[in-house]
Amino acid sequence: MFGFVQMEAPVCLINTLPDGRLFAQPDALQILSQLGKQVVVVSVVGLYRTGKSYLMNRLAGSDKGYTHNLKQLLDTSYDEPTRRETIGSRLITGDSKHDTKIFCLAVLLSSTLVLNTRGTIDNRAIEELQYVTELTEYIKIKSSDPDGDDSEFIKFFPGFVWAVRDFTLEQKISGTALTDDQYLEMALKLKPVVQWLILSQWWCDLCDVVMVALHRGISKAAREFNLPRECIRNYFPSRKCFTFPFPCAPERVRHLDSLDQSEHCPEFLQVTQSFCDFIFEKSEVKRLKDGQTVTGRVLAHLVKIYLDALSKGEVPFLENAVIAMAQIENEAAVKEALEVYQKGMGELKSSFPLELQEISSEHHSLSRMATKAFIKRSFKDTEGIHFKTLEESVNKLFEELMGQNEQASREKCEGILSHLSETMKERMRNGDYSKPGGYSVYSQDLEQIVREYKAYSIKGVMAEDTLEAFLKQKSVQSKAILQADKRLSDQEKKVIEEQECSVLLAQELVCLQKRRDRVEAEMEAQSRSQSERIVQLQEWMEDALKMRMEQDQRAENLRIQEHTALVQSGMSQQAKRLQEQIQALKSSAASSRAQDGAHMRRLLDEMDRNHTENIRALKRQHAHLTESIMRTPPPKNNAGGLFDLVMLGVKLVFGGPATVKKPC
Repeated sequence: MFGFVQMEAPVCLINTLPDGRLFAQPDALQILSQLGKQVVVVSVVGLYRTGKSYLMNRLAGSDKGYTHNLKQLLDTSYDEPTRRETIGSRLITGDSKHDTKIFCLAVLLSSTLVLNTRGTIDNRAIEELQYVTELTEYIKIKSSDPDGDDSEFIKFFPGFVWAVRDFTLEQKISGTALTDDQYLEMALKLKPVVQWLILSQWWCDLCDVVMVALHRGISKAAREFNLPRECIRNYFPSRKCFTFPFPCAPERVRHLDSLDQSEHCPEFLQVTQSFCDFIFEKSEVKRLKDGQTVTGRVLAHLVKIYLDALSKGEVPFLENAVIAMAQIENEAAVKEALEVYQKGMGELKSSFPLELQEISSEHHSLSRMATKAFIKRSFKDTEGIHFKTLEESVNKLFEELMGQNEQASREKCEGILSHLSETMKERMRNGDYSKPGGYSVYSQDLEQIVREYKAYSIKGVMAEDTLEAFLKQKSVQSKAILQADKRLSDQEKKVIEEQECSVLLAQELVCLQKRRDRVEAEMEAQSRSQSERIVQLQEWMEDALKMRMEQDQRAENLRIQEHTALVQSGMSQQAKRLQEQIQALKSSAASSRAQDGAHMRRLLDEMDRNHTENIRALKRQHAHLTESIMRTPPPKNNAGGLFDLVMLGVKLVFGGPATVKKPC
């Protein structure tokens, strides 16, 4: 689990080079990259020395205000009680393009945007927000459609809070008191554009040229009046307003930065507390267009991607940024998931050799954990490309580990047999088996070796295969000793040779059945893993679809709310355009959901095909082993103790026509 980094002071995230280019501070990016949890990002924007720093400090839990160098554009501070990231930005006057870029960054990176101004929300204050009207020039959705409309901005734009400082007006209309929110909505009220129809009745005796000129003049003035208001209403349908009175007596304003909280006006502190409460309670986790939540790590990627585009003089395309970030995050998610699997299997590897059931069970558990780790970090892997990469990588690692487990088993078993054969080797060197009756001694020693070998525990999956190789190796030696034993007659030697063949045949059948058992266990394990992966994948896709639907519904509800307000205000033309946007949003949302569903079906179909092919291959292998067992004649139980040892605990099933093999 990723922890949060507590900071004693704000850290500059984005700074300005002497040539005006923006760049991200590496230490700040490092801090963000350590935040693996979802973040709430709050930006406070406004002119220099308008009180932004005070608000940022209060959000960060500090009683003291602080000031910063003008070049420090974005600050991050950590709020321990709420575990939220707050980011504050200030606009630098003098270069409108530069300021617009900063404003766009605040919009792109924030989940709540606080506009901090002084005085009142009058026409001049709104007209000065040229940044809002220029957002479509600096932010685009798709590179494939650079001239596309801005109707989908609402899906990823932040909530909007207007903080009006040093507010002195009496909020009343016709004697009725207004709330701060009502005051904001009054300031954002639109003017009807088609006023010339009424005026034309007054001036009907004038020529058409005068009427047209008057119409154009009034329409232009109304459009200029409405433009910034329409942008705010369209881009930020979720709006809130706070009007702050003067923080202290006028004569103490110059010492404001050094004042304690107790020296501020009670009314000012009350509004400040309400502002902070609203931010903490209502600010949502930063989300992208499809409802995907943003972590600190993802935010760091976004900062770098957006700044890279702006530094090249390019327009940030949201879709391109998400694709680039998804590639980075999903590759990291695969790596992180594989580390989970490798770490667990690495611990298991120290216990090799293990039986198949043990290693398969651990593989199954770790594979599930790896998939869970991938899903937790993955980002918009809608086509399942990286999910498939993880699956293939885990299967490859498992095959390698199975090979290592078999090798460990083989080496251990060979070591056991080598150790148990020391006495036999010594007697062989001494010529004990070359004497008359030497074969009887040799066979007894061999039986003792097998007996003690069988008694060893934890030999692993290659125990019987290694024993088979050992017995075949000793059979050459045994035949030589048998033929040299002068105490035995030719008939006795012939019977003994048949007994040895029965022992080797029995061991071969034991190995065949063990291999078949392993294939059966592998088929069962693969089927179980496939079922669980499908469940995990479906849950993952359903969660992503749920987030998208919630985001779409939220955007639609806000648009409907704005449409209702326009209808009630008599703004029929604007309401009609907004209704068209609502329909476009619905159509786009339905198309996106259908596309995601198609991606999921293709992924599930491909997984099913791959699983079917794997099972078919295992079934062919199983059928081949079964055929080998069925075609092998059952050994005759005439080999005495060694035969009984070989067959110990093994139940073989025979059937069908038996094909007699040539003598060994």
